[in-house]
Amino acid sequence: MMRMMNPPIILLKEGTENQQGKAQVINNINACQAVSEAVRTTLGPRGMDKMIVDAKGDVTISNDGATILKKLEIVHPGAKTLVDIARSQDDEVGDGTTSVTLIAAEFLKQVKPFVEEGVHPQVIIRSFRKGLQLALNQLNDLSIKFSDKGLTKKRDLLERCALTSLSSKIVAQQKAFFSKMVVDAVLQLDDLLPLNMIGIKKVQGGALEESMLVSGVAFKKTFSYAVGKERFNFFTGCPNSKTVTIILRGGAEQFIEETERSLHDAIMIVRRTLKNDSIVAGGGAIEMELSKYLRDYSRTIAGKDQLIIASMAKSLEIIPRQLCDNAGFDSTSLLNKLRQKHSSEDGKWFGIDVRTEDISDNFEACVWEPSVVKRNALTAATEAACLILSVDETIKAPRSQVEQTAAAQKLGMA
Repeated sequence: MMRMMNPPIILLKEGTENQQGKAQVINNINACQAVSEAVRTTLGPRGMDKMIVDAKGDVTISNDGATILKKLEIVHPGAKTLVDIARSQDDEVGDGTTSVTLIAAEFLKQVKPFVEEGVHPQVIIRSFRKGLQLALNQLNDLSIKFSDKGLTKKRDLLERCALTSLSSKIVAQQKAFFSKMVVDAVLQLDDLLPLNMIGIKKVQGGALEESMLVSGVAFKKTFSYAVGKERFNFFTGCPNSKTVTIILRGGAEQFIEETERSLHDAIMIVRRTLKNDSIVAGGGAIEMELSKYLRDYSRTIAGKDQLIIASMAKSLEIIPRQLCDNAGFDSTSLLNKLRQKHSSEDGKWFGIDVRTEDISDNFEACVWEPSVVKRNALTAATEAACLILSVDETIKAPRSQVEQTAAAQKLGMA
């Protein structure tokens, strides 16, 4: 008697790629780590720049995490998540794009052994969200409010925040000059602080210090009887006008483009600081304090939660560690110093001092950042890590015949 054979059930179109299970989660984690490697060395005031050449031969030189990831045109579906969070960080607060990418990738790196050993991703996700809430509550407690400060004090604080943002940019040598310009620009806006009311015009030639702020509108002359360089019409002195224009001068086109991106980040930081009126110390100080808090908490609980929240605590140390590595310092020695200092009562604001190759009280040193930058970075990094962990199957549709023909023609096969 012949045995009846069950025919195979075909659900997907021929050529569809299908990956699933633990191997797929680990594949996505590895892809995210590869993305973080692309921007790792750009972090901080001693970070390096990246030169990206596109298919047309156009060159972009930048150390802005969101810009680099956007220009790389990453195709891995899992790794694209990190590109999205870097872009959202840039849109929301304007800075911290490299930090959010590194933290998300480090979260995944630290829990990768748990995934390999069979811990269910939902267990890790639940612990991540618990750890995030604990970290955000502690961040709120640590933040220093400045809404009760006078105008002069507030202006000084805003300039310090702009200085911190510009310290890691291509215009770091002129940060004092541009931080004053950025604060002047933002303070001339109305109460809603609309970003589109700050125009930036780029003029090749001259020195950066010849850049200027116009309290009004500037646009190029469409005609001129004088032969010479580009000329602008200025409309200033309008009593009800709440708009400003920054005229940027500089040499190479790529340099001016990166200067514009740097000023955009600083403007966003000043706007967010005004809107949220609280700051924390930068230079890895707040990350070390939150790391210590989560580590201490993990020792009070049992089970898998303890291990996963402790891994979150370790992940946050990536920021001060990378600041050290990028400056050529001994990261192991300085992190040990930081852990020791943060375990004492007066050490909560200690971070990396890139000028002295040591640690210092970064709040006293005026290395300040808006707390909203850190809050947004922690939230986005955690959500991205949870999203990556929750995907256990990737179904990739087959390429169309048109795409295949085009690809074959490029290779000279058709």
